[in-house]
Amino acid sequence: MSSLVLVESLVVFTIVLCVHFVIWDQLSWCSIALAIQAFYVQHKWDRLLKSGGAVFHFRPSANSGILPACMAMPLLGLVLKERCQASGNVYFERLSMVVTAAGMTLALFLSLIALGITRPVPTNTCIISGIAGSAVIYTAKQVLTVSEVIEVLEVLLIFVYLSLIVLYLLPRCFTPGEALIVVGGISFVINQLIKRSLNVSEIRGDPVTHFLLVAIVGSLLVGIFFALLFCFMESETWVSSLFFHMMTAVLGLGIILPWLALLIRRHPLMWLIDFVRLSTVRLYLLSYWLFLAVLASGIVLQQNFKRGESKKHQASTVVRKYFHLIVVATFVPGLIYDRELLHVASVLCLSAFLLLEYVRYFRIRPLGRLLRQLLTLFLDERDSGPLILTHIYLLIGLALPVWLFPGPCTSKGTFSGPGGLVPYAGVLAVGVGDTVASVFGSSLGEIKWPGTRKTVEGTATSVFAQIIAVALLLIFDGTINLNASYSWIVSSITLVSLLEAFTSQIDNLILPLYLFILLML
Repeated sequence: MSSLVLVESLVVFTIVLCVHFVIWDQLSWCSIALAIQAFYVQHKWDRLLKSGGAVFHFRPSANSGILPACMAMPLLGLVLKERCQASGNVYFERLSMVVTAAGMTLALFLSLIALGITRPVPTNTCIISGIAGSAVIYTAKQVLTVSEVIEVLEVLLIFVYLSLIVLYLLPRCFTPGEALIVVGGISFVINQLIKRSLNVSEIRGDPVTHFLLVAIVGSLLVGIFFALLFCFMESETWVSSLFFHMMTAVLGLGIILPWLALLIRRHPLMWLIDFVRLSTVRLYLLSYWLFLAVLASGIVLQQNFKRGESKKHQASTVVRKYFHLIVVATFVPGLIYDRELLHVASVLCLSAFLLLEYVRYFRIRPLGRLLRQLLTLFLDERDSGPLILTHIYLLIGLALPVWLFPGPCTSKGTFSGPGGLVPYAGVLAVGVGDTVASVFGSSLGEIKWPGTRKTVEGTATSVFAQIIAVALLLIFDGTINLNASYSWIVSSITLVSLLEAFTSQIDNLILPLYLFILLML
């Protein structure tokens, strides 16, 4: 096992122990046992990837990422449960326990796959996984109701079938760990949407939450439908392109919008218009965001114009980080002035990004070839599959803390202490920390961390920049009250910055989740 993986594992183990130092309950032993078995199974997955023995084609030039992926969902559920329990919100407390149990179940399933295809059979790892699995099953029996156990099994079933579809249609787009987080999260969303759709009369939650669920599932259904369809017909002709546009309209207007209307009990477009016109601040924010979108498009066109002058031109790391700064400039005002609007706008933006990626991937006329030409300039080694996902991961990374923030479990819409920074976890970890680490590390860094191209200078400036960002947020966002918890915040930022330095997974996805978890404590 390489030093890179060992240090990454050490950082993850430290985060796990920090969480259970603050939160200790019946699931804590299961979480620690799961982390230990994931460490052993990660070695087996890494060997399978190097030997080409994995069933599907995963993203090359990266390790499996099993340990950080296996712990993300269980730890997330644990910290959400603790907050909801403290506020007395029983519904979200039970939902958080389902998140924890589902995360552990999916992690064990992924471990079983590796153990099942490894030859010779790793006896010691099988024993450790068996102990961890027994602990999870026994504890789930004690803390979950029958209906909650069935819900966990439903998530597992969706995960199995969805993994087969996604990994077959999209080779080399994910590592096993990234697939666990992405497909596992989507599986949970699908299960929640089905559950709420079957119990419309007992629905809890506001329309904004339902908007997120329907948008994610609807975008996924559109992508799978056309991916399967274009296996049997050419997608680049005008006839196919016209069919794509017509069917997208039919699916959107005939299935997705009525589905959303069923959940929110209003016509979605009328609800959206009333939602936007609720205050003048929202109109100002939308105008500002439109300006930033035009600016980002201008950078894309300007860089492609440079490539026209020099065929060898490729966007540098600094240029790619311009988009990180633009996204930070987008999210910070929204977080300060109107988080609900930011929530809805980020969901709409995600749907638009996915639709444009479908157009580019299938070469749908008239924009398909143009998008393919414009975006090729910004590819890096992580975009090794048929889809370009880094810009989508960037949006998801900054939006996840906003989407996951347990608003119903707060008294005044925010938490005291480090919890006040929870919605800013994506901005700090990806928008500020990752950007500064990349720019300063590539331009000024000389001392490299062992086993990686990342530099000590980049990590140090990342931590320093995030601390400055926290100080600025204290000035501009009056709702944040840290209550002298500065040492915990600095420690959390440092741990996540070290994880950024040593992980080979998509940092836009991993870092916000772990900073969110630490700040929720």
